[in-house]
Amino acid sequence: MSFVRVFALGALFAAGMAHAETSTGTLLGDAKAGEAKAAVCGACHGMDGNSALAMYPKLAGQNESYTVRQLTQFKNGKRNNAIMLPFASTLSDQDMHDLGAFFASKQATPGQTDEAYVERAQALYRAGDAKLGVPACMACHGPSGRGMAGSAYPQVAGQWSEYVSAKLTEWRAGTTWGDDEHAKVMPEIAKRLGEKDIAALASYMQGLHTTPSASAK
Repeated sequence: MSFVRVFALGALFAAGMAHAETSTGTLLGDAKAGEAKAAVCGACHGMDGNSALAMYPKLAGQNESYTVRQLTQFKNGKRNNAIMLPFASTLSDQDMHDLGAFFASKQATPGQTDEAYVERAQALYRAGDAKLGVPACMACHGPSGRGMAGSAYPQVAGQWSEYVSAKLTEWRAGTTWGDDEHAKVMPEIAKRLGEKDIAALASYMQGLHTTPSASAK
C-alpha cells in the first residue's frame, strides 16, 4: 500500500464519520453519568483514567468517539481482548458514550521523553519519512498529540511508552482492530517501522506534553 493510499484511507474514514454524524444523529455522552459507570474501570485504568501500570493504557483525555469505537470493537469481538470482552459486552451504546465523555473530561498525566530519541522521533512525528513510506503522525494525531475527535483518531500525548511500543509492534506483526478501512491504517504504517523507530516514537509520545522541542513547533 502506497504512502498516498494510507492518507486516502484516513480521509475516507473521516468523511464517513462526518456523514454518519450528520445523517443519523449522534449519541451524546454524559460525563457525570459516565463517572459512576467508570468505577469498574478504575482497577486497571485508574479512577481518573490515568493507569498506574504501563500495561494498561491511559484513558484520561481520550476523545469520546475513539473510546466508543474501541469499546464497540471489544464488544463485537473485532478487537480481541479477553480482559475487555466481558466488560464491554454489558455496555449499551449510551453507556459507551457516557464513559467516553467522562474520560474525555480528564487530563492525562504527563510523562517524559528520553532525549536520545527526540531528534528522530520528532522528525517522524511531524514530517514522516517518505523513503520508508511513513506519513507524519501528527497528520492524524495532531501537533500536540490530542488526536482528532471527529475522525476517531486517538490522543497519544502522555500515553505510556511501553503501551505504545507494544501496540505498534502488534500492528507491525499484522494485528488489526477491526475489518474496515480505518482499521487498516496503522498496520500499514507500523510494518514500515523498525524497532528503533518504534521505541523512539513511543518515548516521544509519552513525553509529548512536556518535551520542549515538541511543544515549541
